Amino acid sequence: MTDHGVGSWPARRARITPDAVALRQAERALTYAELAGRVDALAAGLADRGVRRGDRVAYLGANDIATFETFFAAGRLGAIFVPLNTRLTAVELGGLLADCAPAVLVHGPEAADVVAVAFPGGRLVPITDLPFPAGSPPATVVGLDDPALLLYTSGTTGRAKGAVLTHGNLTWNTMNQLAHVDILSTDVVLCTAPLFHVTGLGQVSLPALFKGGTVVVAPRFDPGWMLDVIPELRIKGFSAVPTMLQMLCDHPQWADADLSSLRYVIYGGSTIQERVANSWLARGVQVLQGYGMTEAAPGVFMATPAGAAQRPMSAGVTHFFTDVELLAPDGTRQPVPGTGELLVRGPNVFTGYWNRPEDTAASFVDGGWFRTGDVVRVDADGWTYVVDRVKDMIISGGENIYPAEVEAVINQLPEVEDCAVVAVPDQRWGEVGLAFVVLRPGAELDDEALRTQLDGRLARYKIPRYVRFVTDLPRTATGKVRRADLRAAARPPSHEQKETA
Repeated sequence: MTDHGVGSWPARRARITPDAVALRQAERALTYAELAGRVDALAAGLADRGVRRGDRVAYLGANDIATFETFFAAGRLGAIFVPLNTRLTAVELGGLLADCAPAVLVHGPEAADVVAVAFPGGRLVPITDLPFPAGSPPATVVGLDDPALLLYTSGTTGRAKGAVLTHGNLTWNTMNQLAHVDILSTDVVLCTAPLFHVTGLGQVSLPALFKGGTVVVAPRFDPGWMLDVIPELRIKGFSAVPTMLQMLCDHPQWADADLSSLRYVIYGGSTIQERVANSWLARGVQVLQGYGMTEAAPGVFMATPAGAAQRPMSAGVTHFFTDVELLAPDGTRQPVPGTGELLVRGPNVFTGYWNRPEDTAASFVDGGWFRTGDVVRVDADGWTYVVDRVKDMIISGGENIYPAEVEAVINQLPEVEDCAVVAVPDQRWGEVGLAFVVLRPGAELDDEALRTQLDGRLARYKIPRYVRFVTDLPRTATGKVRRADLRAAARPPSHEQKETA
């Protein structure tokens, strides 16, 4: 084969284990041989519809076997797969589609109405039209440096940026994952994280398919269904964001669920509450926190089984083929250990943002080191802790306050279910903290009582000046708190008014 891209993976794996089940969804299953045949047929059909090397193939729909088929088929043609966030409005999707200008948009039946508005006059392929008749795609030389995937790093707020990941980025990230996690060819894993996010593809699904395991595709996250299917199919692992893990351990079925088959649960995307991590550890499940980002395909750090239980709040150690340094406030690069803005370099790091050369140039320093915008602390043993986003840092009276640190302490209070802290202007101190707090069912707490409990646990200047009790926090599809929404909702209350609404 002259094709070394990820689109060739089904056919390459079929040479080794053609009859092993690659993908399963509900009662449907595809072997690697069947998957390879369907990918070739879809690639041929897309080519007949005008898709050429370098074109974009967009996808909008719930997780489905067709999502994987479209991803691999685009790769076979040297085209770029663009999975779109299903939570976006037609207007938001229209902006992304205008930005990437796809040759075709493949979509699920539930997205038929929105794509008609978002992509008027564009070429649409409903997944209900699949499979295409058997056929062979045109011979295409695809190398590891060719672009494979375009993922928009936002789109729920602000102007989205499309990160371009190459076939090499995805391949090296797979190697990084397998160096950390013992995924076997006999493993059955669960894909429940959305496939329009790099976690859904990169952390467990692609490594399992590389090894010849079985990926069970969940159209959406359903904690009750997951707790049923894990023992039924003897699931060995899955990837998630902390919100998913919290919803699972808070589910009524949690206490009686059979989790004995699980060997690894990989999570990342935001900081986990310590009580959630401990809930999983108490059930004997090895949860491995990772740290990554779309631009790194996504892995940078991951915990190892040998040390994760002793460090439940750590993001782990650096991936095998990835290197990290720190950016000091004066702009100089510093080796680890230490604390500073994280710099990342390696073959898994992206090539740049789609049609955004200025943003791309601003994201790199000193010969290819990517600026993450995250402040981390790397200890002498290599284990890393995410301190906060640089842009989320609150500067109050000249003191730096990292919201993640404050949130971790507030979340330890027995009355608190969740919280997020943002900056609000203050005439005296420049900025102070405002905490949005979600209470546990039946709990009672007012702002003064909350701050009293924080006294002695946090330095006085770190204690939020204002507290607003809310029923929930706005989150993205991947579970991250939408801090921009909170900043927009935040207003510095008057000194006479307490924020308890």
